[in-house]
Amino acid sequence: MDDTAPTSDTLRNLRHRRGDYGVDGDFAVVSARGQAVIVAAILFVLVAVAVGAAVAGSYAGAVVAAVLAVAWALFVGSYLYTTLIGKFRVWAGVLAGLGLRGDERVLDLGCGRGALLLMVAALLPRGRAVGIDVWRADQTGNGPEATRRNAELEGVADRVELETGDITRLPFADASFDVVVSNLVLHNISDAGARRAALDKAVRVLRPGGRVLIGDLMHTGEYRDRLRELGLTDARRRGLGPRMW
Repeated sequence: MDDTAPTSDTLRNLRHRRGDYGVDGDFAVVSARGQAVIVAAILFVLVAVAVGAAVAGSYAGAVVAAVLAVAWALFVGSYLYTTLIGKFRVWAGVLAGLGLRGDERVLDLGCGRGALLLMVAALLPRGRAVGIDVWRADQTGNGPEATRRNAELEGVADRVELETGDITRLPFADASFDVVVSNLVLHNISDAGARRAALDKAVRVLRPGGRVLIGDLMHTGEYRDRLRELGLTDARRRGLGPRMW
């Protein structure tokens, strides 16, 4: 990765988003609304227990319940900050530091509603940003129509392509991309062999001298080791800070 410091204008432009990128999470079993109700109910119960214990004179119980209520609220607040604001700020710095020429082809594995894909597209006035996804319920309102709408709102629709497909079986030719990126996607693949397959395909479509950037919550050491096995000997792993959990 080019460590050249990005300009303040570049960072500002990347962080300013016009689209609607939803909320990250697994909503396949319980809807986002249902999960919001559960979260609110847990907080309500903890507060009610704290108040009830205080009224009953059980101050130790009240303190414990109050601490749990505050911890729960902070946890939920941190999650919402990460998915709505934090990830954009983190990736703005990462992408701006790449030093892209602007004519590259970039692939986003599991692009969702385009949070990362369209940030990349903003840096490619003469290039193409290609996103691929199976459009599962990993975000609220996930689907290609939402991504296309966001691309229009961000003013980059003319340089964005969307594909429906599995990242473990990429439908692209060998050595067809300069950069491959992915954000909080690979950990959703439960099978380790399938995760390796996704990495294998990412490297297959990468041009000589290309770069791979993967942000994830777990398995990152596994990714680094596999990339090194595939010949990317400079593969490195680093934390992205609390804004990315």
